[in-house]
Amino acid sequence: MENNGIIRSRAYARAGFVGNPSDGYNGKTISFTFDDFYAETVMYEAPYIELLPNRRDRSIYNSLDDLEQSVRECGYYGGIRLLQASLKRFREYCRKRGVDLGSKGFAMRYFSNIPHHVGMAGSSAIITACFRGLARFYDVDIPRPELANIILSVETDELGIGAGLQDRVAQVYQGLTYMDFNKAKMAQTGYGDYVPLDPSLLPNIYIAFKRELSEGSEVFHNDIRARFNLGERQVVEAMQTWAGLADQVRAALLEGRKNDVGELLNANFDLRRRIYAIHPDNIRMVEAARSTGASAKFTGSGGAIVGTYADDAMFAELKQTLEPLSIAVLKPNII
Repeated sequence: MENNGIIRSRAYARAGFVGNPSDGYNGKTISFTFDDFYAETVMYEAPYIELLPNRRDRSIYNSLDDLEQSVRECGYYGGIRLLQASLKRFREYCRKRGVDLGSKGFAMRYFSNIPHHVGMAGSSAIITACFRGLARFYDVDIPRPELANIILSVETDELGIGAGLQDRVAQVYQGLTYMDFNKAKMAQTGYGDYVPLDPSLLPNIYIAFKRELSEGSEVFHNDIRARFNLGERQVVEAMQTWAGLADQVRAALLEGRKNDVGELLNANFDLRRRIYAIHPDNIRMVEAARSTGASAKFTGSGGAIVGTYADDAMFAELKQTLEPLSIAVLKPNII
């Protein structure tokens, strides 16, 4: 606990570097977290449990236009439900393992500056920060693979949000992480093989994301699971290919072949484009970035891209090309 009795805990934005979206299909991925954006919880001891609302939880608006903009940015449910579901799961975890939490209460508030609806894992970051705070407040140690599973269950089981393990593993481990969600290992242990990698192995990378909200990227995203479960050859083979791309990128990084990475990232998106219905705005963003010579693929489900660039001149061209389209461009600081 910090000297003033306040516990601050953070979790950072996540970019799926390669392999996604195979994480929910026993595939392999590489992801990284970066501290340009983060979610934070602040806790302090209190005689009760109190969850303090954030701006996304407000119920008073200046006008109907203000309400409309708030709903477009934050949705209908806000973030308090994420904290409520996290606290419930944390209590269940501790009870199951015989951990006595006593009667100590607390007040908690949260903050997030992770852009909404652009595939940077904003919701799971709030949950991860919450669990980090709870673990410190109650002095409870949860192994990292197990913690990632619990965080996923908050969204899938408690709140009914479709999600996979990649975001949670990346945010729990932090930095650059290779993940193998091997089916046999998952069945035996409950989690995959998660291997931290040295971020200095990476080539020059950038992140770009939309400043303005638009329709989600993959209009028919939810039929991929059904097609996979039915054994549709094109979808099953795509998941295997994405997993293979993750292995190829890992090998390239470890062998110092940084120049080979960009082509593999492009292949990741090009295959996705063949089997998903992707919103035209997101296709234009990828194509605009590639027009400068950079590589480009989604960081997640759309709205943001990650890629490699050759040098500062190419990065400057990326900014000149994308920023007039209301697309922000940055060099991520991997945490």
